[in-house]
Amino acid sequence: MTTVRRPWLNTALGLLIVAVLLFPVYWMLNASLQPGGATLDTGWLPLNPDFAGYRTAISEQGANLVTSLVVALGSVVLSLVVAVPAAYALAKFDLRWADVVLFAILISQMIPGIVIANALYSAYADLGLLNSIPGLILADSTSGIPFAILICRALMQSLPDSIVEAALVDGAGPVRAFFSIVVPVSRNALITAGLFTFLFTWSDFLFALTLTTTEDVRPVTLGIYNYIGAYVNDWSSVMATAVLASLPAVVLLVAAQKYVAAGATGGAVK
Repeated sequence: MTTVRRPWLNTALGLLIVAVLLFPVYWMLNASLQPGGATLDTGWLPLNPDFAGYRTAISEQGANLVTSLVVALGSVVLSLVVAVPAAYALAKFDLRWADVVLFAILISQMIPGIVIANALYSAYADLGLLNSIPGLILADSTSGIPFAILICRALMQSLPDSIVEAALVDGAGPVRAFFSIVVPVSRNALITAGLFTFLFTWSDFLFALTLTTTEDVRPVTLGIYNYIGAYVNDWSSVMATAVLASLPAVVLLVAAQKYVAAGATGGAVK
């Protein structure tokens, strides 16, 4: 009995699934272009697009977008600075407690964020880090560093020792060999870890809500949350802010797609 293959059916099913998944994104964009922000009477197509919502969003939420960008980039830098040397040490050095450290890193990923946020609030109150960009960078890095260590270690384990030994024979020290050989070769893993750390930080709401109590430092996620109450009758401005907040993640994912695919599978096959 032969099986009849119907590739068109699989294609149609795949397109249907993609359409269902992307429909909320389309509706967000559609609602952001509606005049007056009326959501109940929103048509299926923005036949008369109005960009007033975007002008309001940029005016009201522009500073919050900049704050989120600074915090996200700072978290990426801090996470990679800490995680990359740690991953290399766990991958290549004969450390007695390496397995215990890796187990602790995995356990740290399972701790609820609200527990960490509450603990940081008490510490930040004593250190004067509440309502500060460095405080948010440090808090968001608690999610990025463990993930970056796991991703980078998986790739660095697959690196042959001979390439580092060759650099040492040529006269390079351990630090120079690390930055000149290991880091460039691990580019895909570094980009993957940095991208996901950026996404973790950019979408963070819990730390922003717990560790900021004023409007001086307010990421865009918290800005949208407060924005809904102020502009509940003008959803075009709310949706426009959501669209603007989604753009950096979309651009980064599209630009780094091939590096993420390579970095996520790095070290899987030796």
